[in-house]
Amino acid sequence: MAPLPTLSKVDAQQTRDDSVIAEDRIRALPCWTGNIEIAPLPGGLSNANYVVKDAAGKHVVRFGRDYPFHHVFREREVMTARAAHAAGFAPAVLHAEPGILVTEYLGAKTYLAQDVRANLGRVAGLMRGFHREMPNHVSGAGFMFWVFHVIRDYARTLEEGGSRKRSELPRLLTLADELERAQKLLPIVFGHNDLLPANILDDGSRLWLIDFEYAGFNTAMFDLAGVASNAGMSDEESFAFLTAYFMKEPDQAIRRSHAAMQCASLLREAMWSMVSELYLDAPGIDYVAYTEENLTRLEAALDNYRTKYGIQKS
Repeated sequence: MAPLPTLSKVDAQQTRDDSVIAEDRIRALPCWTGNIEIAPLPGGLSNANYVVKDAAGKHVVRFGRDYPFHHVFREREVMTARAAHAAGFAPAVLHAEPGILVTEYLGAKTYLAQDVRANLGRVAGLMRGFHREMPNHVSGAGFMFWVFHVIRDYARTLEEGGSRKRSELPRLLTLADELERAQKLLPIVFGHNDLLPANILDDGSRLWLIDFEYAGFNTAMFDLAGVASNAGMSDEESFAFLTAYFMKEPDQAIRRSHAAMQCASLLREAMWSMVSELYLDAPGIDYVAYTEENLTRLEAALDNYRTKYGIQKS
């Protein structure tokens, strides 16, 4: 869940200035047919998005820089977006250049958490298909998103950057080790790795995925845990979701692994926000509040996990 905007007068002026610059860049793009209309598209903790209408229809313009501290490289995101379209999971890429991605506007419903919970079977089928089909379409050097590596690398970044949370890093790293030990071995698939409800769209007949900046090879469990955690699924809903994905009831090891990975997903999100406190400055985004929100959610999820499964020793 994104933090609520808290724009000061200075932030508001900077937002207007940035918007003028962005609109000038959009108008200069070579992909438009005739005159264009530009409107901001709300959402996003680290990217600016716009809807642009020209004579050919509506399009989405996404601005984003490389963020090495978040393992985000836009060239890889563009490749993945094109691959996801070729595989039938994402809108078409109409234009790409450094810092800008233009895609087809679907006019589809953006999911909320309750929509995910109301469509467990459809979302599970979308995930299963994406995991199975994407390796046939991605190209170039393979990228591995292993959340426990990301957490450890974030810890190094936070230590070197003098984070206000430095004193908590040893405890968080010990927790990451515990959660990693709880993972059941699963095949490597190609994951989305950022499955907020808003990254799932429904056009009324099928589901789509957007925003591939963290996509890469992984086990399915991170996506399955991310969907469940971000949608606030109950234990019963998580069981139904896993059953739909695996097409059979999950065993105890899978359920434990899933619960542990939900904690790891929240830990990664909290540390993502800690790093963002140091290196991002999106107007209206309170990264400190977002950090604390995710740490609170993590403690609740961890208490639930340990109550059910105890602590994994080895």
